[in-house]
Amino acid sequence: MPQTSCSPRSLPWFANPDARTWTCPPAPIGVHAFHASLADNTPTPLPELPALAAELGVGRVFVKDESFRLGLPAFKALGASWAMHQILSRRTATTHSDGPVTFVTATDGNHGRAVARMARLLGQRAHVFVPQGVHPAAAAAIAAEEAEVTQVAGPYDEAVRQAADAAAGPGSGAAGGPRSSVLVQDTAWSGYEQIPGWIVEGYSTLFAEIDMQLNATGARSPSLVAVPVGVGSLAQAAVTHYRSRSAENAPALLAVEPDAAACVLTSLTRREPLSVATGETTMAGLNCGTPSSIAWPFLRDGLDAAVAVTDADSARAARDLAALGVSSGPCGAASLAGIRAALTGDGAESRRTALALGPTSTLVLLSTEGTAANPHLQDGAQ
Repeated sequence: MPQTSCSPRSLPWFANPDARTWTCPPAPIGVHAFHASLADNTPTPLPELPALAAELGVGRVFVKDESFRLGLPAFKALGASWAMHQILSRRTATTHSDGPVTFVTATDGNHGRAVARMARLLGQRAHVFVPQGVHPAAAAAIAAEEAEVTQVAGPYDEAVRQAADAAAGPGSGAAGGPRSSVLVQDTAWSGYEQIPGWIVEGYSTLFAEIDMQLNATGARSPSLVAVPVGVGSLAQAAVTHYRSRSAENAPALLAVEPDAAACVLTSLTRREPLSVATGETTMAGLNCGTPSSIAWPFLRDGLDAAVAVTDADSARAARDLAALGVSSGPCGAASLAGIRAALTGDGAESRRTALALGPTSTLVLLSTEGTAANPHLQDGAQ
C-alpha cells in the first residue's frame, strides 16, 4: 500500500512500494540520434560529487548538469526541438505545405524560451504566454528570441488556457496572409495529447546520455534518480526510461516539487489527478497546479516516492552545488533539496528503506536548469 506523511509537522512525503515492479514500453528509437545531428548539441556533463555522497551516506552521487543545453540554460530544448521537428515534418508530409507556422505555448520560463529559440532557428514565429510570478528578466529572454510575449494576470494553468485559445483561433502572417498556429504545450489534457507526448519523447535523450556517462565512469546502474517535477513530463520520461527495462536492478525514482505547488504529491496521495491552488515560489518552472494527463498513469504507477521542499531548501542546495562547481537554478537544485529532505530528519531511516538505499548506492540528481535560467536566484530570493 502507498505510504503518506502529510501532517503539518511532518515532511510532505509519498511512497509506493510497488513502483519498481511496474513496467511500460520504451521511448521510440531515433530521438537521441536526432538530437546528436543538431549543430549545437553536445551531451551535458554528469560530474561526480563525492562530498555529497559523504553527506548523504551513499556510495556515489552524480549530477546531470543541464545548465547549457542546445545553447540554452535548461533541458527544455530537448522536448521542444523534437516536438517541433515532428510537427513540421508531418505537416509537410500530409499537406505538402511548408508555409509559415506560429508556435504557441505557455511557460513558467524555460519551455517558452526553448520554443521561441527553436522557432527562430527554423524560420518560424512563436507566441508565448507568461503567467504571473515569472521574473521579468525571464520574459525578456523569451522576447529576445523574437517571440511575441503575452503577460497573463493569473497562474500557469490560466496561461495554458489562454495559449490554447490563441492557437485555436484565426491568425495571420506579417503580410496579412494565412498563418497556421500550433500549440506546443508541455502538458496534456483530454483531446490534446500527441504533441505533449512528443515533448516527453524528446526528454529521453537526457537519460540515454546518463546511461552512457555512468558506463564510462565504471559506475553501476543508479540506485535512485531524483527528478524535479512541475506537470510531470520529465518524470514521465524518467519512468518510461527506467521502467521499460528489467526490474531486477530498477532504480528508485523520486519526484521533487515546491511545497507551494505540489500537485503531483497531492494527486499521488489521493490516488487521482487533482489540481491545486499554487502559491509563490522561486522554483518558477515547477509552479504548476495540474499534472499532465498523459504523465499521470506513469507517475501513479512508476514513481517510488514524492516529496515537497521549500524555497529555502532549494536556495541552500543551489548554493552548495555552486560551491561544488555546478551551476544550478532553484528548479534544478530541487533534486538535491528533495534527496536531503528524504534522507535526513525524523523518519529518515524508513524513507531510506522505502527507497532501498544503502552505503554503496549510486544517486543521480537531475539539475534541470542553470543559474542563468532563473533570475530569482540572482535576486537572492529565498
